[in-house]
Amino acid sequence: MKKVTILLATFLLSSSLAFAQSEFRKLNQQAADAYEAKNYKSSGMLYDQAFKQSKAQPSSADLYNAACSWSQAGDATKAFQYLDKATAAGWENVAHVKQDTDLTALHTDKRWQPMLTKLQASVAKIEANYNKPLKQQLDSIHVLDQGGRMKYDAIEKQYGMKSPEMTALWKEIDATDAHNLQRITKLLDTHGWPTKAEVGNTGTTTVFLVIQHSNLPVMEKYFPMAKQAAERGDLSKSALALLQDRILIGQGKPQIYGSQLHTDSATGKTVFSPIEDEAHVDERRAAIGMEPLASYAKRFGLVYTPPAQ
Repeated sequence: MKKVTILLATFLLSSSLAFAQSEFRKLNQQAADAYEAKNYKSSGMLYDQAFKQSKAQPSSADLYNAACSWSQAGDATKAFQYLDKATAAGWENVAHVKQDTDLTALHTDKRWQPMLTKLQASVAKIEANYNKPLKQQLDSIHVLDQGGRMKYDAIEKQYGMKSPEMTALWKEIDATDAHNLQRITKLLDTHGWPTKAEVGNTGTTTVFLVIQHSNLPVMEKYFPMAKQAAERGDLSKSALALLQDRILIGQGKPQIYGSQLHTDSATGKTVFSPIEDEAHVDERRAAIGMEPLASYAKRFGLVYTPPAQ
């Protein structure tokens, strides 16, 4: 009887833990969905609720996203509180904080510069044993890679998708991507995929961003290296999944994780590219920490209905 009691207690504890983690993930996802729908206050409140769950383990990115939601909702105090929490949790992308238009309203607040100073000091401690020259190189590439893309929404809203201004933006992005690709492929060929211990999470992610913005032969060439990086924990599994999907679509095959969309030439509408075993795509996505496809679809203004299993 004692063994049964112990097993039952263990089962109940595990079930309770799983339920609490599930609630956290569910609320966190609802907060992200509300942000995408521009319901910023609702998003912030859902993040608040998610982080209050007893077994919640928010990442620095979760906390940073909450700061963005509250900034957009007009609550600077809560935004700064979450930026401080993100800093304490190990957020290291100073350049992104400075560029992020979600936080623009905070720039004139007297708390902005002290927050940046605190963040930079925290990052300096994290980076004490990094390969400084390599980290600085990747930081500069990251700023260039994201700089043009962060202008996209504003230009689309002001001038439209087919405007000369949008054409000029894509010309700028393409030129930047080509220059960045030369630098990254040289790094990969001579040094290999850098580790988090060398350059941090932002550094390793920057390598991925540049490669996945390139063409099919380049992605195919460096995919094995990206896979090794993911296996040893130096690249997220979700990033590898996105790269894998891009390669498969480029090869004329169905994707695995549903990350890729295209414009239907007949209807002019944005649709998901073909997905292998689509009935189980959310299971595959969940296994590597990706959001459900229905939530992902909302980012593109789509309503996704899973196929019947």
